Amino acid sequence: MQQIINFIIRYKTSLLYLLLLLISLGFTIDSHSYHRSKFFNSSNRISGSIYNTADGITQYFNLNEENKKLVEENKKLRILLFNPNIEDSVQLDTTKFDFAITPGRIIKNSYSSPNNYITINRGTNHGIKQDMGVITAKGILGIVEHTTKNYASVQSILNTKSNINAKIKNTNYFGSLVWDGRGYNQVKLEDIPRLVPLLVGDTIVTGAMSSIFPENIPIGTIKKFDLNVSKSFYSIDVELFNDMSNVKNIYIINNKNRPEILELEAKIANDQ
Repeated sequence: MQQIINFIIRYKTSLLYLLLLLISLGFTIDSHSYHRSKFFNSSNRISGSIYNTADGITQYFNLNEENKKLVEENKKLRILLFNPNIEDSVQLDTTKFDFAITPGRIIKNSYSSPNNYITINRGTNHGIKQDMGVITAKGILGIVEHTTKNYASVQSILNTKSNINAKIKNTNYFGSLVWDGRGYNQVKLEDIPRLVPLLVGDTIVTGAMSSIFPENIPIGTIKKFDLNVSKSFYSIDVELFNDMSNVKNIYIINNKNRPEILELEAKIANDQ
């Protein structure tokens, strides 16, 4: 306390000057509308800048939570997209789903090897099984191959062993989507008959012949195509919608009807 008193005594002249200056400024601002408006405008700018900065910091630390909310909203939208037989409601009736959706994240991604695999943070504890489809918000990513309790490996579409049913959008012409190992941003669509009219820029989507992916999930666009005259089929280069070198959030698709479809196909094969 004595130190504070000594400080005031030592700098009493300066402190008195500052006090009188503030009082005079207050009287000046209060008695002149121009000065008053300038003062409040400056004050508002400063406080607005401070509040804006504080809000930006708050939003930054809330990004993770907001991202989770967006993933859940996208999950619901995709459920409605893949299951047109159900109606939107606050509580979706999961018993009516043909396709169930589980959100997840990529924790390891490869795209430069001949046979690329992706590791995701979902496993058997989350209901993930072999041969489930994996997509992103932009398109297909691959198919689950192996699982543990909390993780799964996904055979990427950038894998020379990958073979996925695909078609030209808004047509029933379908073929096989494969990868020749030549680039991480494109794949090939084969076995499209020569009678099919094609244009560069046409959209390629998943076909209806797959028991893994729903029909019409985006894949990419036609970059170029050549006709194999001897086989009468096109060889089509497809530029992917996904940037396979930069993917994070994913959705795993479970076709609940797949076991029944496989059982029926096995019976047909045995009969033949």
